[in-house]
Amino acid sequence: MIRFSNVSLMRGTKPLLEDADLTLNPGDKIGLIGANGAGKSSLFAMLRNELHPDQGEIDFPARWRMAYVAQETPALDRPAIEYAIDGDAHLRDLQAELDRLEALPHTTENGIAIGHVHSGLADADAYTVQSRAEQLLLGLGFSLEQMRQPVASFSGGWRMRLNLAQALMCPSDLLLLDEPTNHLDLDAIIWLEDWLKRYAGTLIIISHDRDFLDEIVNVIVHIDERKLKRYSGNYSAFERQRAAHLVLAAAAYEKQQRTRAHLQSFVDRFKAKATKARQAQSRMKALAKMEELAPLRAAAEFSFEFRDPLSAPNPLLVMEDVDAGYAILDGHGDKVGGKTIVHKVNFSLQTGQRIGLLGVNGAGKSTLIKTVAGELAPLAGTATLGKGLVIGYFAQHQVEMLRHDESPLWHLQKIAPTTREQELRNFLGGFNFPGDMVTSSIAPFSGGEKARLALALIVWQRPNLLLLDEPTNHLDLETREALTLALAQFEGTLVVVSHDRHLLRATTDQFIIVADGRLQPFDGDLDDYKDWLFQTKLKADGAASAPLPASAAAPAPVPTVDRKEQKRQEAEERQRLAALKKPIENRIKRLEEQMAKLNAKKADVDARLLEPGIYEADKKEELKNLVADQAFLTRDLGNLENEWLELQEQLESLVA
Repeated sequence: MIRFSNVSLMRGTKPLLEDADLTLNPGDKIGLIGANGAGKSSLFAMLRNELHPDQGEIDFPARWRMAYVAQETPALDRPAIEYAIDGDAHLRDLQAELDRLEALPHTTENGIAIGHVHSGLADADAYTVQSRAEQLLLGLGFSLEQMRQPVASFSGGWRMRLNLAQALMCPSDLLLLDEPTNHLDLDAIIWLEDWLKRYAGTLIIISHDRDFLDEIVNVIVHIDERKLKRYSGNYSAFERQRAAHLVLAAAAYEKQQRTRAHLQSFVDRFKAKATKARQAQSRMKALAKMEELAPLRAAAEFSFEFRDPLSAPNPLLVMEDVDAGYAILDGHGDKVGGKTIVHKVNFSLQTGQRIGLLGVNGAGKSTLIKTVAGELAPLAGTATLGKGLVIGYFAQHQVEMLRHDESPLWHLQKIAPTTREQELRNFLGGFNFPGDMVTSSIAPFSGGEKARLALALIVWQRPNLLLLDEPTNHLDLETREALTLALAQFEGTLVVVSHDRHLLRATTDQFIIVADGRLQPFDGDLDDYKDWLFQTKLKADGAASAPLPASAAAPAPVPTVDRKEQKRQEAEERQRLAALKKPIENRIKRLEEQMAKLNAKKADVDARLLEPGIYEADKKEELKNLVADQAFLTRDLGNLENEWLELQEQLESLVA
């Protein structure tokens, strides 16, 4: 087991842990969580013996083999698959020893030594290592062709995948993973979840992906108030236990404050009276002995909201027979051809649609998003934009596009040059950029702070179409939740690519998929998508992918032709009904949101009209406005309710 005993740790002048105790059992799968800067990565460094506690001890069995993801990847000419296999250092040592012995003269002694090495290689599964490495790399999104390419040819994100592959290749008793999903697509995350569920050792994961934690871990360790607090269960169970703990702690604190006040009151009243002096002394001692309980509060929640769009063109965008891809340029910068990634896209975006874009790594999701955003021109076909379309585009590498030598205020002033500085400062303050931080260079900011700034710049522009390509990269759990809530209340149209399933479930109501070079509707939810991935793209044998089924939820086809035809017809009928229902359901959802807002405004107006002061002579104009507002709100609510009832009847007739 792993045991932390009275561990204290300082980083500079900041205490991260103080007298922290923790016990973890062999085979536990632990999610390590805490605010940014709480000490999660430092705890990993202590386990790796790269950092030593200022006080206390960390103990786990010396025989345990530890694996973790390296943070640096040298630009090697070594093929990617060989680099991944290098993660099994013991196997590589045996292979090197075999090469050394085979280069020596043949003697009886050498023959015996070679036999021992071959036995060790068999124990290390050396004869299956190539296929195991291929399966790992396929699951992490590499093609067979990419596996043969040199490490130096890959970008930073792909090199981090190679480092993850190395860690998974290493036979280990303790596996440490620090944000392993940051550089992965949804398909790779689903594969990794499956792999980690089957991992037999002790696993500790730092992650801001709540669905990922929920799927894998059975213990949560929360770094809170410089202590290590253990909770049984997954992340959702932790949230429930934490909330209950906060309620109990608040009650205990309030009870103690009442007791202290009562004792202090007795002392103040009777300490000077001879007849009560003894009792007063007794209560003074009780007060001195009483350990002060700190008021336990949840961390202050960060939240923001998208401002209502100024216009709502419908449709926002229409694409007809569009080929999405990249232009091929000659040495002079002239276009000489193009590489099509997604073929013959026929697609329109209607006001209020909320679409999740699915597809395996490399299918063309980002290419399609860039084409919709206007970052890439269509290679063929036409794209027609609605009048008044305002696009808010968060690219996968949006953070890298910021000027790191400039401040948050400078970035906002670039897009709002005529707005008063104080208004800009107030707006940035709402995104947790207070005081001097507003005018400081963003170079030392964390990845999460830079991503928050990129989001703030998009929110300011009041888009009616949001295109988000992996917006949660670098964001902590708190900011991810704030983004999810803001997107759920966004009044415009949304298209999002994300590996965060919690965000996808909460903010989208339909999915489309890029597969086999085509854009297709996906008749299913994220669980159906996961099933489809395992039936096709993530097969353990690495077989070629099967075509996308008409219905993700449909079972595997049976051999009889009639049954196949029946399933096809059922799928077509489901798709036809879904196509008819979806715009009605979307409109009903928008109407309900609008009615909720109007009801809140009307309740506020009604409350003002109940105040006696509003009927004073000097409030005549305000009263007149309130009465008019009440009438308009009542009328608008009635219109919305009538439309809602009509749509409900249409929906019921479709279902019937």
